[in-house]
Amino acid sequence: MRNIKFGTDGWRGVMAKDFTFENVKFVVQAIASFLQDHPLKENGIIIGYDNRFLSEHFAQEAVKVLAGNGIKSLLVNRATPTPVTAFAITSHNAAGAVMITASHNPPEYNGIKFIPDYAGPALPDITDEIEKELNHTLATGRVNEMTIKAAQEQGFYKEFDPMPEYKKHIKQLINLDAISKANLKIVVDPMFGAGIDYLDQIFEEAGCRVLTINNYRDPLFGGSMPEPSAKVLTKLKSRVLAEGADLGLALDGDADRFGIIDSNGEYINANRVLYMLYYHLLDVRKCRGPVARSVATTHMLDRMAEKYGYQAEETPVGFKYIGEAMRIRGSVLGGEESGGLSIHGHIPEKDGILAALLMAEIRAIHGKTLMGIIKQIMDEYGYITNERLDVCVDEQEKERIIKELKEFKPSSFNGQEVVRLNQMDGTKIVMADGSWTLIRPSGTEPLFRIYVEANSDEQLKEIQKAVLETFGM
Repeated sequence: MRNIKFGTDGWRGVMAKDFTFENVKFVVQAIASFLQDHPLKENGIIIGYDNRFLSEHFAQEAVKVLAGNGIKSLLVNRATPTPVTAFAITSHNAAGAVMITASHNPPEYNGIKFIPDYAGPALPDITDEIEKELNHTLATGRVNEMTIKAAQEQGFYKEFDPMPEYKKHIKQLINLDAISKANLKIVVDPMFGAGIDYLDQIFEEAGCRVLTINNYRDPLFGGSMPEPSAKVLTKLKSRVLAEGADLGLALDGDADRFGIIDSNGEYINANRVLYMLYYHLLDVRKCRGPVARSVATTHMLDRMAEKYGYQAEETPVGFKYIGEAMRIRGSVLGGEESGGLSIHGHIPEKDGILAALLMAEIRAIHGKTLMGIIKQIMDEYGYITNERLDVCVDEQEKERIIKELKEFKPSSFNGQEVVRLNQMDGTKIVMADGSWTLIRPSGTEPLFRIYVEANSDEQLKEIQKAVLETFGM
């Protein structure tokens, strides 16, 4: 039997090996079966797709299967970012969305996300139900289908342009007047992905000077991964420096994650972006409310929340948990160190377009470089630095270390009293001086991810060394 599992953000697989037209039909059939009793079923499902090889054809297969199950499809008319597809759910009061994307994974991958009616990532109770339906579908081998022509004739399929509604909404969340007055020079890099034409159009309409690179479809993503990391964004860095730009703004393959380059060419990691944004929301916009962050994300957010009488909510890794905190408990900002965020008033789905626009707003209003704003924050809240290490081990060693981590209950670590031990998602050790480390095993690879946050660069290296020595990595 095929092994199709929904991970932290949907199902992904290598095209032609796992991600095939047949398997896509099985997954969409399972989604259709799950939706049969949904109160919004008659309103239909949004179908989006990214710029990967064959994505638009996989989307057409989804249309056929949904129509065969009596469910109407509203198919985007071009490659579309995941957050734009998710927002379309709210515009059309749809029962959810099917998004064909493998986000920032290598070019040979594709995937399917199911986004529920609340326009955020599906929680485990939903994906578990879809997997149950999938197991039944795989066991019977039955998939209901209808031709595209028949689906059109019977009113089960139509195309639409999701961009205008999304742009209208997103402009209401951003201070475009401030951005316009600042006359910023910006280099935009959609990384050959679904975010093409979004940032550059919005900035140009605001009167910014915009240079766009990598703004055409390339399913091979220029021979790299569509991941907006410091390692990958070398071309963007070079163009920012060559053009004397104020900012470089990148989007990943489906535009739900962001990459930020300051005017000096320095890559600004997601932890810094998040605490700059929370600082801006609290201090400039005068927003009031808690923040939600993953267990692996900076505690600078906690320091800020505490000053204003709030508490940071810590969630397992995965934006679905952050989105839930925003929906249910009213966080004004939700984010994770891997590059996803959203704010109150927007959908509970990570949105790289929103993040990039907010960084431009911050740059415009504060009148400083991003590094200048970071220095200002550290002068007020204290110095903080963080880093993630990925350590490869063999499978036998991985099992040994996982067992040791479960039994690890130290009273002190790296010369500091341990004030909190958290095993919500990996093993997190929080020390009395606010420094911490999180050790998480990968669910799919023989490696561990070691996150460290410290009060100095020297302390960060000491904690990393202590983790490696303690567990023999």
